[in-house]
Amino acid sequence: MGLVAVIFIVSVVTFFLMHQVPGGPFAREKKLKPEVIANLNAKYHLDDPLWKQYTDYMIDLMVPTITTGEQKFTVTEDHLINIALPFGDQATLRWMNFGPSYVSRNQSVNVIIQDHLPVSAQLGLAAMVVAMVIGLPLGTLAALRKNTLYDYFGMSAAILGVSVPVIVLGPLLQYVVAVELGWLPTSGWGSLQKMIMPSFALGFAQSALLARLTRASLLQVLNEDYIRTARAKGLRGRTVVGVHAMKNSMIPVVTVIGPLFAALITGTFVTEQVFNINGLGKYFIESVGKRDYATIMGTTLLYAFFIVLANFIVDLSYAWLDPRIRFD
Repeated sequence: MGLVAVIFIVSVVTFFLMHQVPGGPFAREKKLKPEVIANLNAKYHLDDPLWKQYTDYMIDLMVPTITTGEQKFTVTEDHLINIALPFGDQATLRWMNFGPSYVSRNQSVNVIIQDHLPVSAQLGLAAMVVAMVIGLPLGTLAALRKNTLYDYFGMSAAILGVSVPVIVLGPLLQYVVAVELGWLPTSGWGSLQKMIMPSFALGFAQSALLARLTRASLLQVLNEDYIRTARAKGLRGRTVVGVHAMKNSMIPVVTVIGPLFAALITGTFVTEQVFNINGLGKYFIESVGKRDYATIMGTTLLYAFFIVLANFIVDLSYAWLDPRIRFD
């Protein structure tokens, strides 16, 4: 129920706010004739009252339908989920119609999501791997070697990562690594060589966040009574840290990793713009500028769904990380 409530609130706020922004999906530098705009608004039902537009949109999105006969693609009747049913005349269960794109007239929002979300997901997964491979060991080492050279180096790297945004780090990497050294391509996506720089540029800042959080959390756990008891029993330091300390110190880290992971896989528009990656984040920003209402709604609801799902998985993981936590 909580997931449904969050999606509903996000949909209401997004729908009515985007219609308050001046302009519209058919505004051009070269203005169209009023009768042309009126025909387009009538075609896509944009001349209906806002409450009716919202209701119709959510019904098409949330209420599944069963159709019969041959299924033909149209931008207004394209459903994300199509399941063939074992009865009737080619009966098909169809669900989740995000509607047509008002700017790309020959595409539905579902087609846009299917084409661009996998690219953003690949970038997000690669960046998350970079963040965890760098951030978790760096924060752990800094906590175990508190106030030593390792600690100072780790936290200096973390401060650098937090302070330098992708919009600065990305072009810097392109100039040094791609232009001056010629080691990697400057932009694009697909091959392993093209994936390295964008993934590092995006993941480095997140690794800095994870390193600082891991260090703070692990330092707090290392001062707990059960850690001192484990050491007093004669357990090896590696066992104390790896089995007892790390598991409980991961609760704050996992809390951050969940929403962070959802944000990364649904599109990071700055990285995609800098490295010219044709992902969902880049397309979302373009749709906002062009007032493509259906695309804005579809990508926003998709992002909200992943955020809620990630938080739900994080909540379930708490019981495994700390047996003292139980859910009723």
